[in-house]
Amino acid sequence: MRLDKYLWAVRLYKTRSLAADACQNGRVKMTTDMRELKPSHDVKPGERYSLNIDQLHKEIEVLALPPNRVGAPLVQGFMIDRTPQEEYERIQMARRYAYEQRGRGLGRPTKKERREIEQFKQQ
Repeated sequence: MRLDKYLWAVRLYKTRSLAADACQNGRVKMTTDMRELKPSHDVKPGERYSLNIDQLHKEIEVLALPPNRVGAPLVQGFMIDRTPQEEYERIQMARRYAYEQRGRGLGRPTKKERREIEQFKQQ
């Protein structure tokens, strides 16, 4: 199975074209040697991949190849999420900082504040 199709089938990306774009832009790497992978890379059980999805640095291990896109409860049978818990906590703290710092009743962020939020989210 192709890498872009696998990433789409296990619901890591919403569309197959987003998965292919991530591969082409160097956001998907083999964990063992950190080489960038093409969308046409053949996925084999036991391989580990490192992905950058927005701000999240995710690590997965392939267990099996799904016949086609699977439902969210079935994803566990096809991959193991090896992402450290600290990574999820970092993302949660970043979201909390970016969105919950505004006091109640202050209304929508100004254009300047929105730019600051976007800049913070990209770091």
